[in-house]
Amino acid sequence: MIKVKEAVIVEGKYDKIKLSNLIDGLIITTEGFGIFKDKEKQALIRHLAQTRGLLILTDSDGAGFVIRNFLKGAVPKDRIKHAYIPDIYGKEKRKAAPSKEGKLGVEGLSEEILRQAIMRSGAECTVNEGKRPAAQEITKADLYAYGLTGCSNAAENRDRLKKKLGLPERMTTNSLLGVLNFMMTKQELEELMEQREVTGE
Repeated sequence: MIKVKEAVIVEGKYDKIKLSNLIDGLIITTEGFGIFKDKEKQALIRHLAQTRGLLILTDSDGAGFVIRNFLKGAVPKDRIKHAYIPDIYGKEKRKAAPSKEGKLGVEGLSEEILRQAIMRSGAECTVNEGKRPAAQEITKADLYAYGLTGCSNAAENRDRLKKKLGLPERMTTNSLLGVLNFMMTKQELEELMEQREVTGE
């Protein structure tokens, strides 16, 4: 596994699934061109760029570069690293036909090619033996236990937590869970939730 400090930005869920086997870190999808209209995700990406930096890993086709250029215009250039994949022609297994340009995207490439692209990007990477131990990961059950989901004032509790961490108010619960696991351990969240400005008590 490669531990990447920066938040890794990819186009779609299949890219994220592929990279999840290779990267220990936060992976955010743009949902293709969906990022152009998704103000909440734009705000999240700007926040991550400021606090952690971004590593952009889009496909090598025209669409991938349109998305990459959009992100370059949305955040300061010094907060972005770029990982570029080579032009390799073929078809992803799950697709009936090749893409418009006939090039394999992130999901269709080997882990070794993706590893090389990441290591060449200049991102802050370390190679480790595996992901964070499951015991340290924050889960949806933890969010429930801390009153961040499943109770009448859960939205207010999430808003206080997001304010404390400087996160966008409109981000979804699933996005919050991913960012929390990127920022802290379960123990650190527990300590944070005991603070009065977070609990509201």
